[in-house]
Amino acid sequence: MDSNKKKVVLAYSGGLDTSIIIPWLKENYDMDVIACCVDVGQGDELDPVKQKAISTGASKVYVIDARKEFAEDYIMPTIKAGAVYEEKYLLGTAMARPLIAKKLVEVAEKEGAKHIAHGCTGKGNDQVRFELTIKALNPDIKVIAPWREWSIKSREEAIDYAAERGIPIPVSKERPYSMDRNLWHLSHEGADLEDTWNPHPTDIYLLTTAPEDAPDKPEQVEIEFEKGIPVKLNGISYDPMTMLEELNEIGGRNGIGLIDMVENRLVGMKSRGVYETPGGTILHTAHKELEYITLDKQTMRFKQMVSNKYAELVYDGLWFTPLKEALDAFVDHTQQNVTGTVVLKLYKGSCTIFGMDSIYSLYNKDFATFGENVDCIYNQKDAEGFINLFGLPIEVMALMKRKLGKQQEERKIG
Repeated sequence: MDSNKKKVVLAYSGGLDTSIIIPWLKENYDMDVIACCVDVGQGDELDPVKQKAISTGASKVYVIDARKEFAEDYIMPTIKAGAVYEEKYLLGTAMARPLIAKKLVEVAEKEGAKHIAHGCTGKGNDQVRFELTIKALNPDIKVIAPWREWSIKSREEAIDYAAERGIPIPVSKERPYSMDRNLWHLSHEGADLEDTWNPHPTDIYLLTTAPEDAPDKPEQVEIEFEKGIPVKLNGISYDPMTMLEELNEIGGRNGIGLIDMVENRLVGMKSRGVYETPGGTILHTAHKELEYITLDKQTMRFKQMVSNKYAELVYDGLWFTPLKEALDAFVDHTQQNVTGTVVLKLYKGSCTIFGMDSIYSLYNKDFATFGENVDCIYNQKDAEGFINLFGLPIEVMALMKRKLGKQQEERKIG
C-alpha cells in the first residue's frame, strides 16, 4: 500500500459489481482500494473473498463477521416492531445495509480513508441506504458510486468488462440474476423477473423448497418469546442467530416464506423481486399471533400504524434517525408483556397458528364463552345500555333525517 496515495474503502461482496469496481477505481481514481466484506450470513460465498479481492487489485481486505450483531441489533428490533414493507417484504436487504455501512465507516476511520465506494446502481434503494448511514455516522466521508459515473450501462456490459480483465464472476449472461443473501433472506431480481407476466422459475430457490415439493406431512414448531424476543425453539434455548439458522432449515424444507412482489422503490419506480425468507416468516407469524393475546386493543391498533412507519423508515435507509430511535422506544414498551409460547403448523408453504399461551394473555374464556353466563364477570343485560350509548350518534342522525324528510313532504303538500 502506497502511504502517499489516497485510500477508499469499498463495500465488497465478490459479486459482479464489486469485482469490477476494484480495477475501475484504480484506473479512474488512482487510489489504494481497501476491500471490506461484512458477513451478515452470506454463507459459503465468503470463502474465496480475500484472495479474489487481492488478485483483482485490492491493497488490503477486511472480512468482518457481523452475523451476531445483525441478528440481535437489527433483526430482533424489526421483529418486535412487526415491520413488513407493503404488507409483504420482510426487509431482509434493507435492514442489513445500515449495519454494513456502519462497518465501512469504522474501517475508513481506522485506515484514515476519506472515501467509501459501493456497487449500488443509480436506480436502486441500496445507494440511499448506504449513503444516509454514512452521512449519519461520519458526514466528512465522501462517497464514490461507480454506477452513477462509468459508461457501463447494463449487467451484460459489466460481465464483458470483467471478462476483458480476466476477473472471475459468479453470474453469466444466461443467468444474470441479481441476488442478495444474508442470515434473514435471499432476494432475486432482474433478467426474466423484470416481466411481471412471467412466473418466476422455481429453480432459482436456494433456501426454500418449492411448496409442491415439500413433505406431505405437516411439521409443528414451538417458539417461546420473552418480551418480544424468541428465546426457545421446540423447548431448546438458542441465541437469535442460531435460532434463525435452525428456522431457515425447518421453514425451508416446508416451502415457507416465498414472496413474489412488485414493490415501490424509494427512488420512484416499481420493481419486482422474489424473496425467500423461511425462518423470518415463521418468527414474524409467531410474534404477531402472540401479540393478539397480549396487547390491548388500543395499543395493538396504534402499533399497527407504527409498524407501517417503522417498515418505511427501514426500507428508506433511515435507520440512524431520531424518529427510528423514538419508535424503538415505543415498541420496546409494548413488548413488556409479549411473553409466551406459540405453536405453528408448517405445511407446503403455509404457516398457521396451532396454539398459543401466555401468562399475560388478555383473552379470558370466562368473558368470551358461549356457555353458561357468569353474571359476576359479565352480565349480558349490561349490553343494552352499552349499545344505546355506542349507537347514540347513529340514532341522532336517523332522527334528523326523518325530521327533514317530514318537512320536505309538508312543503310538497303545502
